[in-house]
Amino acid sequence: MNRNPIFLIATIIITFIVILLVSYTGIGGDLIMLFKDEQGKTNWQYVANWSSGILIILLSFTAIILFLSRLAKLKTNKELVAIKLNLEHRVVERTQQLHDSEHYLQSILESMPSMLVGLDSKGVITQWNKKAEKYTGVKMMDAIGHDLWEAYPIITISRDQVDQALIQQHPTTIRQSQRGLFHFDITIYPLTSNNSKGSVMNSGVVLLLDDVSKQVKSENQLIQRDKMSSMGELASSMAHDMSVPLQGMLNDIKQIEKRMLVISEKANTASERESGNKRQYDDDIANITSSLTDAVNLGNQATSIVDNLLDFASAQRKEKQEVEMTQIMDHTIKLAETVLSTPKGLKFTDISIKREYDENLPSVSCHVSEIQQVFLSLLRHCLNALASAKGDDFKPVIKIRVLQGYNSLWLQISHNGVGLNGDEQQSIFEPFFSNDPLDMEDDAHKRLSFPHFVITEHHDAHMAVTSDVKVGTTFHIQFQLV
Repeated sequence: MNRNPIFLIATIIITFIVILLVSYTGIGGDLIMLFKDEQGKTNWQYVANWSSGILIILLSFTAIILFLSRLAKLKTNKELVAIKLNLEHRVVERTQQLHDSEHYLQSILESMPSMLVGLDSKGVITQWNKKAEKYTGVKMMDAIGHDLWEAYPIITISRDQVDQALIQQHPTTIRQSQRGLFHFDITIYPLTSNNSKGSVMNSGVVLLLDDVSKQVKSENQLIQRDKMSSMGELASSMAHDMSVPLQGMLNDIKQIEKRMLVISEKANTASERESGNKRQYDDDIANITSSLTDAVNLGNQATSIVDNLLDFASAQRKEKQEVEMTQIMDHTIKLAETVLSTPKGLKFTDISIKREYDENLPSVSCHVSEIQQVFLSLLRHCLNALASAKGDDFKPVIKIRVLQGYNSLWLQISHNGVGLNGDEQQSIFEPFFSNDPLDMEDDAHKRLSFPHFVITEHHDAHMAVTSDVKVGTTFHIQFQLV
């Protein structure tokens, strides 16, 4: 067992003094006899001298002991100071390491391209990175320590979804999308920790929100471009296949029409024909001529369709052009007068077209053929809505407005026919899927998913609809001006 060296030295000195006294007096001698003279009286001078000597010796030994104790204390203090400095140095190193690790982790969190939100088991925010500030507009100091749904009430994640992930103890991924605006992949990671008893307990969750809008947009563009390319090839093939027999048919009809005119002229000069037969003959000729004229008109209509298909097919290989929207609209209206009609007998030419164009409108960069297809689809939709309207005094009207507002070009197409109800307004820009061909045909004029895709994806513009069943419908298109 370790002992204090000062205690050992003091023990040795006391033992030495005792040995001297015992040796001096003899074993068993009377200590009092040392202080008697020859007559047996106490020699106080001797007692005083002896006591002083003993005291001096004890004081000397005490001084030595104190000096040695001081040296030991100084050595111990020096060792303690060295230990203290070493501990302080280690604390500083560990603190710096912790600070560097914390700074490194914080830098990783701040540099993440995703929005990261940490929550404890009660839904209180414990982590809020820079991306979270950017997307939400809520500063970190205003978010940390507050309930998530109080700090950012419009977040699309519900408390039930977070609680479900904590219960299941399994990461959960949710896709949040707003058509034409954003797409987010939201992953909920539950966190666990061990308490003092070694049991696992819930410590919160981490929400990781990835903005995949560009990725989804690129994927959709890739898919739609592939579809558009296929449609262009199909349109080109159909146009060429239809053009040859159509042109032959038109040429034959025109030749028949010319020959009928020649025969009619000869019949009018024939004197041998009776007047009654001549009148019947003229009526037959007039009926045939009328039928041929209708056939020619239908052939011209089919030719316009072929030309439009060819333009659409060739436009898939062209870059955007700077054009005026009013020119495209006027050309589309002329085309609609040729090709659009309804089974109910309403023709596009029966509709009153009202134009309101602002002056000095700027040009817009666009794919002309695609925009023309969009306008034609909208006009077809208006025509069908007008054909469904009832009333003897009903006058179908389509109103077209083109105006500039701030840094945008606005285009509005309105009709006074049967409007859209709430459900139809919600689904009009969504694709329609059905296994029933009759349903597909009936819904063809009700859905405008392709025009919406062309406007929003190919031209980075916006398209919306406002409607009232009793008043009519207005389609709004907004083109951004660079």
